[in-house]
Amino acid sequence: MNMKTIGKNIRKYRLEINMKQEKLAELTNLSPNYIGMLERADKIPSLTTLINIANALNVTADMLLCDVLSADCEIAHSQLLDKIGSLPPKDKQRIYAVIETLLDFT
Repeated sequence: MNMKTIGKNIRKYRLEINMKQEKLAELTNLSPNYIGMLERADKIPSLTTLINIANALNVTADMLLCDVLSADCEIAHSQLLDKIGSLPPKDKQRIYAVIETLLDFT
């Protein structure tokens, strides 16, 4: 189990919304230094801290735990389906065509 991915995921989602470590620390009642330690995987967050971070980043806990959970492929699949579902029909058709082509080569 690679716990480092929790910190990488926290950083990834924080940067996606252009949030600074200081702001995340403020929203979660943590110190900026502790947020940095989490992102570098020097520390592993408690369940309460993980939930507070997920809420502050507006993501689900499974998104932060992706690649740590044994069901990570199912989580990634679900995330992709959500993204594809929000696309216009023409873009969906293109993506499905690419997937079909890739599957023909496996």
